[in-house]
Amino acid sequence: MPSPIDKKSLERLAELARIELDPKEEERLLQDLPKILDYFKELQELDTSNVEPMAGSTTLKNAFRDDDASEKTNLRAGVEQFPETENGFLKIPPVFE
Repeated sequence: MPSPIDKKSLERLAELARIELDPKEEERLLQDLPKILDYFKELQELDTSNVEPMAGSTTLKNAFRDDDASEKTNLRAGVEQFPETENGFLKIPPVFE
């Protein structure tokens, strides 16, 4: 059976992925991709009808801490080291002209 991925389709996939492939990489991928696709075909043949779907790969739960108000802040820390400030704000060069 001919490979579903030929040189032309590999070049198109590389273009869509915005990657550049040198000729050695192309040859290696043209050999490896059919093997990978065959493996997926093999996996599709497995009977998973009695397998319960997973919601995640771990049984860990989120650990949240209490959200306590705090008077301690570092709001002004480092402002004096910034090159320019204006009205208490850090002044930076414009991003858009």
